[in-house]
Amino acid sequence: MEVACLDPIADLRRRIAALDAPARGGGAVAFGIEEVDGRLADGGLATGGLHEVAAAAPTLAEDAATTLFLAGIAARALPSAPVLWALTRFDLYAPGLEQAGLVPDRLVLAQARDERELLAVMEDALRHGGLSAVVGDVRRIDMTASRRLQLAAADGRTPALLLRRWRKLGTCPLAEPSAATTRWRIGCAPSAPLGIPGVGRARWTVELVRQRNGNPFTLTLEGCDAQGRLGLPAPFADRAAGAGHHARAA
Repeated sequence: MEVACLDPIADLRRRIAALDAPARGGGAVAFGIEEVDGRLADGGLATGGLHEVAAAAPTLAEDAATTLFLAGIAARALPSAPVLWALTRFDLYAPGLEQAGLVPDRLVLAQARDERELLAVMEDALRHGGLSAVVGDVRRIDMTASRRLQLAAADGRTPALLLRRWRKLGTCPLAEPSAATTRWRIGCAPSAPLGIPGVGRARWTVELVRQRNGNPFTLTLEGCDAQGRLGLPAPFADRAAGAGHHARAA
């Protein structure tokens, strides 16, 4: 029986290429908003990449907005496949996730004993290749662990979505080094006033803190709808539509 010999140098080059080119295998999870997708190097979130998201402040409202932002991405990633969400304590609100497009039938929860086990679960799930997305909820992750997740995401061609929790006041989790392809910070913004008493659609300040091969930016967007899609506030949407009309006329 002939045994194939693996070239260790070629394997090392492949792993380095996976870190430098997170879209390996092709594909991206688009936001469906030109003002966002047009500013992302991959036209969306690279499916073979690690994407980190943190709340703008250590408050319950910002934590909820960040969780729903991730739920919307996972819901849009591959609607026919399940999403694995790994955590160390069960504090997800299923009806809220469903309102952001992530229905219970697609959600698989994995409760780990600690964050070390959680990262191992994420890595194995990413390499499986049959999931829409793998979401993890951590307070601490070092550069080596983030590289492992990036490689696993590239191998399985599955987006790794990491919610970075605050560990101490005054220090944003995204201040720590990481191999992530993109890093996002989500905060709450005032909703649009309604003509009658009530609550308008949630608005978030969405800040791309860092992306590989691209520039950072900040936008105010409307929160996820039942399909996990974000929206442009009305004045910005009208402005974008007008710009497209003038471009066609020209």
